[in-house]
Amino acid sequence: MANKENVDVEYKRMYVQELRKDIIAFANTEGGTLYIGIADDGSVIGVEDSDETMLRLAGSLKDSIAPDIMPFVQIRAIEKENKTIITVDVATGSAKPYYLREKGLKPQGVYVRRGTSSQPLSEDGIRDMIVESYGKSYETGRSLNQDLTFTKLQQEMADRNLECGNVQMRTLNMIGEEGLYTNLALLLSDQCEHTLKIAVFQGTDDVIFRNHQEFSGSLLTQLEDGYNFIDKNIAVKSTIEGLRREDVRDYPLAAVREALLNAIIHRDYSFTGSTLVNIYDDRIEFVSLGGLVSGLSMEAVMMGVSQSRNANLANVFYRLKLVESYGTGIKRIMALYKESQKQANFVSAQGAFKTTIFNLNFKAKQDNVANYQPDAEKDIILKLAKNKKTITRKDVEEALSVGSTKAYALLTEMCKKGMLTVRKAGNKTHYMPT
Repeated sequence: MANKENVDVEYKRMYVQELRKDIIAFANTEGGTLYIGIADDGSVIGVEDSDETMLRLAGSLKDSIAPDIMPFVQIRAIEKENKTIITVDVATGSAKPYYLREKGLKPQGVYVRRGTSSQPLSEDGIRDMIVESYGKSYETGRSLNQDLTFTKLQQEMADRNLECGNVQMRTLNMIGEEGLYTNLALLLSDQCEHTLKIAVFQGTDDVIFRNHQEFSGSLLTQLEDGYNFIDKNIAVKSTIEGLRREDVRDYPLAAVREALLNAIIHRDYSFTGSTLVNIYDDRIEFVSLGGLVSGLSMEAVMMGVSQSRNANLANVFYRLKLVESYGTGIKRIMALYKESQKQANFVSAQGAFKTTIFNLNFKAKQDNVANYQPDAEKDIILKLAKNKKTITRKDVEEALSVGSTKAYALLTEMCKKGMLTVRKAGNKTHYMPT
């Protein structure tokens, strides 16, 4: 036994709850021995009731430290200078980081040995330790947040007559061998830390915002809410020939769905940024973080080769029947645009992947606008007003394929010239031919 405390030696005069931090620190670092009944200067004090002390210590370690640290701890009573002391031998744990249950995987719950003291580990240090223990796969790593709820997941599972208990979560790899939630569970939980951001721009560049929204919660919630938001912000072109009316959406909804699914399922969640969707007049861009999986080329992807970064997450989406089969998303998008003048576009860069799908009706809009000069814009608006009896600024935007500022300026000028009459109806403004 050493005479002084060291990186692998700690003395305690008596049993106190605080010694749990030292035991955690030993297990998270290089192991060590804690002595109960020894003063800081190395003098032997002894323990009065060693049996009771060992029982209290063992119970405390078992109940208050996660994951189970007991396989790496040996507690013994020994005689030293005719007094009984307790030795706690701690080996380096195989499921690091170990932490105090009541504090969680946070600096106040995770300790490491630094010299002769046990010190809190930073959040970055905790993440690094998880990667070191569990490999580089984000989804299989232990979640820093263990206080998770699964309202949306349970609802989706119930809708498909699937169970969603601990057994099923273990099968889906949401719960690891040590009984703790993985990052996959975090992604599917209501407490998911990642978000989906969708922006709608005026025109074909990102100068003027029309609308934008950020979606949070479970990835399943983000998928549903994000898809509905996109659907509401893309138009339908209607053409009438005789008695027949044909509606053509600006984008195939199946392509929107596949692109959004790919962006959510295959991104690298070790990055903290949001998944991005940018909606322009002529296209929608889906940008996910992480780029292609290492070793996979863009050429291979276009050939239909697939290697999922988040295989367990993809499996959950497959079980929920949100994807039909693995690795077919890009091929389906390409097939949906096969007959279009502009093909869907896929670009991989270091740290990011972008899917671009194009507005099927955009060229037709541009052709209509190209056939008239600025003075003719008022004629189109006036003709539209006479046909519909009353119009809104939104009607003008769609008819001329212009932004809200341009449409408002034209309507204001026409009202000043007496071509239109303006009428307020609640929060809406209507324009009628004079």
